[in-house]
Amino acid sequence: MNVLKQILDPAARPDPYRYFGALRESPVTVQEDGTYLVSTYREIVALLHDPRVSSDRRNLSAGAPAEQDDFNPSFIGLDSPEHDRLRGLAMRHFGPPHSPETVERLRPKMLELTTALIDALKGRTRADIVDEVAYPLPVAVICALLGVPEEDEPRFHALADEVVETLGPGEEDRAERERARKAAAMELSRYLAGLAEARERAPRADMLSGLITYRGPAGGMTRDEAVATSVLLLIAGHETTINLIANGMLTFLRRPDLLRRLRDDPELIIPAVEELLRFEPPVQFVSSRVALDDITIAGTTIPAGAPIVLAMAAGSRDPAHVDRPDEFDVDRPRNEHLGFGGGVHYCFGAPLARLEAQIVLKELVRRLRGPRLVADPPPYRPSAVLRGPRHLVVEYDGID
Repeated sequence: MNVLKQILDPAARPDPYRYFGALRESPVTVQEDGTYLVSTYREIVALLHDPRVSSDRRNLSAGAPAEQDDFNPSFIGLDSPEHDRLRGLAMRHFGPPHSPETVERLRPKMLELTTALIDALKGRTRADIVDEVAYPLPVAVICALLGVPEEDEPRFHALADEVVETLGPGEEDRAERERARKAAAMELSRYLAGLAEARERAPRADMLSGLITYRGPAGGMTRDEAVATSVLLLIAGHETTINLIANGMLTFLRRPDLLRRLRDDPELIIPAVEELLRFEPPVQFVSSRVALDDITIAGTTIPAGAPIVLAMAAGSRDPAHVDRPDEFDVDRPRNEHLGFGGGVHYCFGAPLARLEAQIVLKELVRRLRGPRLVADPPPYRPSAVLRGPRHLVVEYDGID
């Protein structure tokens, strides 16, 4: 059986890593549909920084497995200079140099929300960490940041899930997955377009208002561009962080000695989250790259117009890059991983995701007394791309 198909098989979701060694034996492999899969750290990093690699699927050659260009792409699916213009306009309202305190200002709200969520577990001995902590916190934070009414969460959550679960490599049901993803993305776009129109008339102190109203020396975003950016941030701003928190708690619970260390030394949570991003990354594959020219890498030539999939999780566990790659080691002296990608498309929300994971995991470790897994492995979400537990049920002796 093809190694990629083994990894994408739902049965492999609890442990896809057992197949990565075989995948890395050939750093670049061509799949049946003409997609080139790259699985080793050095080659992935090279392609992430190669200007001959495009993120715009409209550059696919005729006959390649393409996505329909039926709505405005966000900057994650564009190349320079359009990517740089839109990302710069979005960053103006999110981080340095224009808004350097945006993420840090959210710290008190994150801690307050986390405290309330864990307090709600008192008087019980069992909880689902995903449904009761890992999901509500990132959703509340991204709603506060963007200016999306939190009471609309059930509406956009189902749509965001639909988009996420239909992403990724694998061609057997590509057409069906694309139709479902496009339909969900269009509905989510319509919802956010309504909010953007309201913010245009009456701006507030939120990111959506900034995206839709800002006009600088080089102009601003159109409404379609602001909506596409908001769709990206709404989905990416909570889906990946849910997985990072859930994967993190699962990893800690499997290692009682580590759990004790983290409880005794809370500051270890910072390197622990970095190791989680390497060891159990929430994004396992990047499947939206296209070769603009013939590219020879690791002895294989990827032809112009061919689709490229980067197996980020395999790269971060490449033994040619990191010692003891399949061990979780919070003491790694230099942890260079692909958990947030790289190059011009390095994860826009990395500072926010890091802080959320640090706060939530630190508080869970500190406050849950005697936590233990009810099921190992837990049930997983369908997606092989944004991989994480669907539920993470734990028993515990009490809440501090």
